[in-house]
Amino acid sequence: MSKLYIVPTPIGNLNDMTFRAIEVLKNADLILAEDTRTSGKLLKHFDIATPAQSHHMHNEHKTLEGLINKLKSGTVIALISDAGTPAISDPGFLLTRAAIENNIEVECLPGATAFVPALVNSGLPNDKFVFEGFLPVKKGRQTRLTQLAEEPRTMVFYESPHKLLKTLTDFCAYFGEDRPVSVSRELTKLYEETVRGSAQEVLEHYTQKPPKGEIVVVVGGKK
Repeated sequence: MSKLYIVPTPIGNLNDMTFRAIEVLKNADLILAEDTRTSGKLLKHFDIATPAQSHHMHNEHKTLEGLINKLKSGTVIALISDAGTPAISDPGFLLTRAAIENNIEVECLPGATAFVPALVNSGLPNDKFVFEGFLPVKKGRQTRLTQLAEEPRTMVFYESPHKLLKTLTDFCAYFGEDRPVSVSRELTKLYEETVRGSAQEVLEHYTQKPPKGEIVVVVGGKK
């Protein structure tokens, strides 16, 4: 039976890989990887010899029809991203939607994703929250920030190191310098760090100490 598996992979620490994820990747006919070089290290570590091909934001539209035809013919495909759960700020949505539209079974395994530990670790309310992913870089950024300034729930963002200061500066301007913020970086890795404080305090910290690594920013909602 054809099937599309969505398989989370560790966001840093390889010990977070699940036994089931390894089993699915070993038994699949084909692995779709965001970057075969990055994923190749993971597959080699767990002795997974399944053939892999690249599937990323620059080619997913072009390869979609061919992959659906493979699935229709009985191929079992496992989709992974460089880290975390596919389709969460990573490729995966288009293929998942197309598979469902073609009555192909889709199963997503539970596993690693960066925003959950960052949210829980922030100390901010997490009974209700919104995941925003990456903010628009230019077009629509001001509009989105203006809208989010009124959001009462805790907000979660992904950000790159070289854009963190700009984003924190924007948070001070749109949300207020006193808005509580928690920045987690390099989660599950050797230099994992979480810095908590007001938007202004966290901005000052990273102004003095430029950030490195993968970053999740958690912001308290408007009271």
